Amino acid sequence: MLGLISFIAVIALAVTVTRQQRRIRTLELDLDGLRKAFLTYREIRPEQSNVAAETVPAEMSVSASSESKDVAPEPERASAAKSLASEEPGKPDDPTAGQGAEPTVPARAPDIETALGTRWAVWVGGLALALGGIFLVRYSIEAGIFGPGVRLVMAALLGLLLAIGGEFIRRTGVRVPVEGLQHAYVPAVLTAAGAFTLFGTTYAAHGIYGFIGPVAAFVLLGVIGVATIVAALLHGQALAGVGLLGSYLTPLLVASEAPNHWALFVFVAVVLVSTAVIARLRSWAPLMAAASAGAGIWTLVYLLSAPEIDLPVLIFINAATLGTLAFVWLGGRILPVASTIGKGIDGSSIAPAIFVGLTALLLFILPSVREAGGMAVATLSIAALVATAFYRAPALPTLFGAGVACVLAYAYLAFGGSVAMEFFAGGLAIEQDLAGLYSTGVIRYGAVLCAIFVLAGFWKANRFAGFDGFRAAAWMASAVIVPLVILAALWFAFGNLDRDYVYALVGFFLAVIFTVGAEWVGRAEVPPLHGGPAVSFGLAGATAAALIAIHMAFSGGMTTVLAGGFAALPAFATRFRTYPALGWLSVAIAAIVTGRIAFDPTIVGAEFLGTIPVFNWLLPGYGVPALACGYAAWQLAGSPGARPRLAVEAFASLFALVGIAMLVRHVMNGGIIYAGAPTLAEQSIYSLIALGGGAVMVALDRRSPSPVFRYGSLALGVLSVAFIVLQHFANLNPLYTDESTGRIPVLNLLLLGYLLPGVAMGALAWYARRTRPRWYVAMLALAASLLAFAYATLSVRRLFHGEFIGFWKGLSQLETYSYSALWLVLGVALLTLGVRLNSHFLRIASAGLVVVAVAKVFLFDMSELEGVLRALSFIGLGAVLIGIGLFYQRMLTSAAK
Repeated sequence: MLGLISFIAVIALAVTVTRQQRRIRTLELDLDGLRKAFLTYREIRPEQSNVAAETVPAEMSVSASSESKDVAPEPERASAAKSLASEEPGKPDDPTAGQGAEPTVPARAPDIETALGTRWAVWVGGLALALGGIFLVRYSIEAGIFGPGVRLVMAALLGLLLAIGGEFIRRTGVRVPVEGLQHAYVPAVLTAAGAFTLFGTTYAAHGIYGFIGPVAAFVLLGVIGVATIVAALLHGQALAGVGLLGSYLTPLLVASEAPNHWALFVFVAVVLVSTAVIARLRSWAPLMAAASAGAGIWTLVYLLSAPEIDLPVLIFINAATLGTLAFVWLGGRILPVASTIGKGIDGSSIAPAIFVGLTALLLFILPSVREAGGMAVATLSIAALVATAFYRAPALPTLFGAGVACVLAYAYLAFGGSVAMEFFAGGLAIEQDLAGLYSTGVIRYGAVLCAIFVLAGFWKANRFAGFDGFRAAAWMASAVIVPLVILAALWFAFGNLDRDYVYALVGFFLAVIFTVGAEWVGRAEVPPLHGGPAVSFGLAGATAAALIAIHMAFSGGMTTVLAGGFAALPAFATRFRTYPALGWLSVAIAAIVTGRIAFDPTIVGAEFLGTIPVFNWLLPGYGVPALACGYAAWQLAGSPGARPRLAVEAFASLFALVGIAMLVRHVMNGGIIYAGAPTLAEQSIYSLIALGGGAVMVALDRRSPSPVFRYGSLALGVLSVAFIVLQHFANLNPLYTDESTGRIPVLNLLLLGYLLPGVAMGALAWYARRTRPRWYVAMLALAASLLAFAYATLSVRRLFHGEFIGFWKGLSQLETYSYSALWLVLGVALLTLGVRLNSHFLRIASAGLVVVAVAKVFLFDMSELEGVLRALSFIGLGAVLIGIGLFYQRMLTSAAK
């Protein structure tokens, strides 16, 4: 009964709409005649019209302007009249009307009434009709009103009636509506609802009741798809979008307790192909992307929810998706500009790349599917993605989808999918059934995938190298990244992590292959061998493969030594090729070695380092990378581009300085690197090393000017002064730590900790005075003066207190007087030295020292000294001050003459 009422309501609605359309058309013809008469009258008497407009009273002008607010402007009325004039009574409808390209029509101000009464009403009405057909079938099933055959016939008749009604309304006068209402095109909405209902009915007849077999279902669904194609070509992209959405939702609305997966995916494939044909004919890229995404979503839903996976079904739908993309959407025609996302890449291929790649990834990592042969299907899917990009250049996203799926799958397999990071315990727990993985052929499929990416990547990179650097680089990147990840993952899962020569041999083989491939691609460049992005990716892959192979074949210190020496190889290659990437590869290798050294500064582990001074693993571990980077800097000096040379110069200096420091620490601590905080003697060695490094950089900068040497020397100078202030004067000062200064009177800790650094710092200030900023030289000179002052003062205290000079031992009167005398002598010595060297800074330093001595005498000696020592203190101070005054008077008199 409900179905009969629905049929009667639909028929009545169609009749009513038809009558209203006829009345509207009659009114349009009358209005057209009136506008033509008005335009004729206006052309005959334009001058009289202008005069009349000028003589209109102001009140009438205001009134007319207020009344004209709801009337379209004159240009728009003229445009409307012209469009209406082109339609003569009795003339057949334009056959191109409503075919996607909608004509320009008058604008209408949007408001809520218009939206509710036109657009929303049509949308909701069309959706209600479509859902009504589906729910009518479901209700009849639940209530048992009609048999399955009657229900399907009624649903089919409803769908046909909706489609015929839409076409009937389109042919009887309904054209494109007012601007802003194009998406409420009634014929398109009715046709979409009809297609929706017919798709669902056909699927139910096969998938639920089994009235028709797979062949008949395929034919019927194909017929409906073709009909939808024709309707979408007439009514525009909106119809195709609605039909697509309804088609993909049909299996959800018409459910079955025992679904037929083949019927489902044949249905999905037919919808996909039909939609792709529509999209190709009209160049509707969003529609194509939506169709591919819908098929991909159904595939993922099936893969994640079905209790048992039928792998041939997945092969079928993936093949349908990629085949539709390659042979229908990208089939032999130039893509519209709107469908590209830059560099001629088809944006619609992103959805197939994502969903087919995700399907392959799940087939790799889901244990139940993987053990049932899912890895073979995944490999086939990835190969199909690569083949699509290989066959159709705009489908480059499918290559990226394949590469990402491979990388994620093998990275997941390497870590077993169950990785627990124990942050507090510092451990890494990995649960993995290696035997199960091995039995599934993960190594065999990994080798197949490596071969696919390498062969396809090199071939396409060579083809594109001469005219499309972006695509060439993309193919070369996939050819090197995917095999490297697969190799590393397989080694981590199945190899010997300590030392594995088999995997190392494969790594060296890949390095050779990547190098040869980069050379082959470089020869195809225009001009040849200029080292574009594709060649750079190939060389970078070769470098990475070689480093991985070194790590696999060797362990401990040998890995660091060989990797450090390998930094010289790319620089050496600049003798034969001027590729810009070669210098940066040396820099990258040096950075990797730096990271390895930072992870283990002892090179081989503290327990294996030994106690032999100098001749241990620290020497080659730091020395070989320093020499290799030094050679690379020398070799790169003649190559274009200074940045790589400067970078390897910096790394060479870093390795040398840190290596010397580590050797000193090793010697000072009896072979124990991690011996706690350094002593003053050890810290003094580090300070001397830094000062020596700064002097070496100044000398190198004089010979071969370089920003690395210039700024490196400044940085080392500042760092040295900071260490001296923090360590020598504060933390490690024997005055505070009461550390033993040694039993020998002169050759003791004070000499090493204060006098030698002071002399070195003063010498560096003197050496750099003409090539470095004044602030830098002044800083070094001041630090040198303070070190000399500290050495002299602490030596006096050692003279009175012996080996241990802690400040809590107090001061005797003679010791107190000795400091005053010493500081005055030092002030005079600095003044003399400043005059001889013509150093304004030394003279200022001497004045500051004398001021400190004066302050001590008046503020400290006056209260602490007694008797003759107090008198001698003031007498000596006066004599020195008078002598300094006389000296300055003579100097100024000589300068005046």
